[in-house]
Amino acid sequence: MEKVTLEVQGMSCQHCVKAVEGSVGALNGVANVVVHLQEGKVDVEFNPGVVSLEAIKETIEDEGYEV
Repeated sequence: MEKVTLEVQGMSCQHCVKAVEGSVGALNGVANVVVHLQEGKVDVEFNPGVVSLEAIKETIEDEGYEV
């Protein structure tokens, strides 16, 4: 498992938290997602053999946020 912290801009409320945690958490290979709303950061624990960091970033961007 690999852990990364991504800087994500545009998250402002609990809806944003649910959108990011839900979409990233649904990806195959992602074990854990925690959004830190005040800091504008997202911690992701994932299996790089199953899902790429790029795919995780694209999923967040698809929700309307900037990584």
